[in-house]
Amino acid sequence: MSNDGHPDLDRATCSAALAAFIAEARDLRLAAAADPVTERRRASLRAWQAARLARTHADLLASERFGEAAAFFLSDLYGPKDFGERDAELERILPLMTTLLPVSGLATLLLAIEVDALSERFDAAMVGVLGAQLDTPEMSNAAYADAYREVGDRPGREAQIRLIGETGEALDAFAQKPFVRMALKMMHGPAKMAGLGELQAFLERGFDAFRTMRDASEFLDSVVSRERAFSASLFSGGT
Repeated sequence: MSNDGHPDLDRATCSAALAAFIAEARDLRLAAAADPVTERRRASLRAWQAARLARTHADLLASERFGEAAAFFLSDLYGPKDFGERDAELERILPLMTTLLPVSGLATLLLAIEVDALSERFDAAMVGVLGAQLDTPEMSNAAYADAYREVGDRPGREAQIRLIGETGEALDAFAQKPFVRMALKMMHGPAKMAGLGELQAFLERGFDAFRTMRDASEFLDSVVSRERAFSASLFSGGT
């Protein structure tokens, strides 16, 4: 990561923030799963959002250069995937990671987990506002836009998009370091045996996706600028 989002964090602060965001995301997921109707509506909302993202970034998904990174972004960072297993693994080994990882590595993880917690927070609020509209086969753009404005929190939405970009910058920085790939390969077997397969797979997918681009700045600028434009349009009354 560029540490731009959290420039002054020390190890203890990073660890505490990670634990707090992991717990928030976990509690929101558990709350949704406790009620079958809420869980179904959450899944419907996430499917709608995934389809919207695929339309907005169709050219990036189809690009030979950016396609793998776009697929990773829209599934592992900003899409409908449930990160419960990954976060549970991370929570279990957080004390060890706090000891072993450099602060820059912890801050990178913090960005991804903060995005996860923010997404869960907004999705829970959207499900609450949309309610039974999520039970229809195809929710309208207008219904989504109205709920987006009712949930509000424009600074929070802007932070979510900013964090997406910063997470990408962090992954890009790591992907340019050859020793990282070697370390990931060496960790593959032990991580699976230790019950950390999903966390390991997330790291490997992210590394591979960004390594193929060599320089991710054009890709990240496209994603962030489009998402900011989409959010601004909804807040100004668009659909």
